[in-house]
Formats: sequence, C-alpha cells, structure tokens
Amino acid sequence: MEIVILPSAEAIGALAADAVHELVARRPDVVLGLATGSSPLGVYDELARRCAARELSLARVRGFLLDEYVALPADHPQRYRAVIRRELEERVDLAPDAVQGPDGTAGDLPWACAAYERAIADAGGVDLQLLGIGTDGHVAFNEPGSSLSSRTRIKTLTAQTRADNARFFESPDEVPRHVLTQGLGTILRAQHLLLVATGQGKAAAVAAAVEGPLSASCPASVLQLHPHVTVLLDETAAADLVRLDYYREVYAGKPAWQGL
Repeated sequence: MEIVILPSAEAIGALAADAVHELVARRPDVVLGLATGSSPLGVYDELARRCAARELSLARVRGFLLDEYVALPADHPQRYRAVIRRELEERVDLAPDAVQGPDGTAGDLPWACAAYERAIADAGGVDLQLLGIGTDGHVAFNEPGSSLSSRTRIKTLTAQTRADNARFFESPDEVPRHVLTQGLGTILRAQHLLLVATGQGKAAAVAAAVEGPLSASCPASVLQLHPHVTVLLDETAAADLVRLDYYREVYAGKPAWQGL
C-alpha cells in the first residue's frame, strides 16, 4: 500500500488523473471503476479539463459504478447514475453506453446484483478503481460488519452514512435506506485501487484502514490485502497516521519511472 500526502485536493485530483491518463495512454480501452460522493470530484474535474484541452481521450474507456440507491426514481438527480453523468460523462468524450451501474430500480434486486457481477466479469474486470472512504471506514456502501469477501448485493445504510449523505438531498428523510453496492470481494478483484480522502473528518477512518487491524469493523482495512493500492491524502486526512514521516520519506525517494 502506497500512501501519498499532498498539499491540496487539487494536487490529489491532478495526481489521480495522471494515473488514469497513463493507463489510458497504454491501453485506450481500459475499464475504470467510478466512485461518487465528494472525494473523486477533483479527479473528474481534472479529467474533464484534459479532455477539453484534447490532451486525453476517454472515447474507448468503459466504466462501472461502485453503487446505487435503491428505488430512487430514474429521473432523480441524486441517483448515482445521474450524478456520474453530470460530473463526468457530459464533460468528457466517453461513449453514450460506456458506463454501467447496478440497477436500483429492478424488481428483482438479487438478480440485478448477480447480473452486475457478470457484466464486470464479461468486461474483463476493472483496471483502475477509484474509491472514497466514509467517516466510519466504509468503502462503496460496505458498512461496518460487511463480509470481507462480499459481492454485489443490497445493503441497509447506517444512520451515520445517511446523515453524511443528507447534504445531497432536500431533507435527511429523503436519503434512501437501501442501496446496491459492489462487495469488498468485488472491489478487491480490480487491478489497481486508488483511494482518495480529504479533510479532518476522514482522518480516523484513514488511520484505521491503513494502520489498524484487518477487521470488518473498518471495511476499508480490507485494502491491506490488495497488492496494488494507492492512497492519496491531504494533510488533514493524514493527520492521525502514526507512520506519517515514513510515508513522506518513501514517496520522496520513489524512482521517477515507477509511477503510481
């Protein structure tokens, strides 16, 4: 696991975009795992800037969403399918059918989850997966207590997660209680995991995920099992890390050719 501490959200967005850019340059038809929420917005802003400047093309890229609310109407602006369309698809040159998400409006939700797992596998798996982290250590919507080998399934959101997401809705009561989410086992099958976190509110969760024990109580700690994880943090999100100086030293001495 590589820990990189950067001075700002803009610097994090630029470095994460570099990782995507370098991957697409090598393989234009890569599969990206797309996260929603606040954490990846700087990454999407930078990818949009590069596409507008014709420095980068995502025309052959495919994408899979991490999760989706259950039972939100198809035209609801906070459906994650709508969010990723606004924040990324409409700003870059992705093909119209390039991005898929789990179907939270399906009549048979277990079937929809199994179909989503098959779609990811049929695409050859995710090459680079963007991730955020919740204040309680959840990744995607894998709440504390989630199986570390779980697959795409329906989950009930905790009161904390619903409170954290209430800012996107007109009232806290509008936040759905149920979601479809890629499981921790699904996420671990991606080739490269790139987690982004900013702000003091994420510091405790980051420390538990990076330096704490492997435990379902902190779902993000499962990333310790993956062979290629990059964690991009600002100073405040990194504040609770015990080995902070070591991470700085390692990154400062990293060979220039190695990349993320």
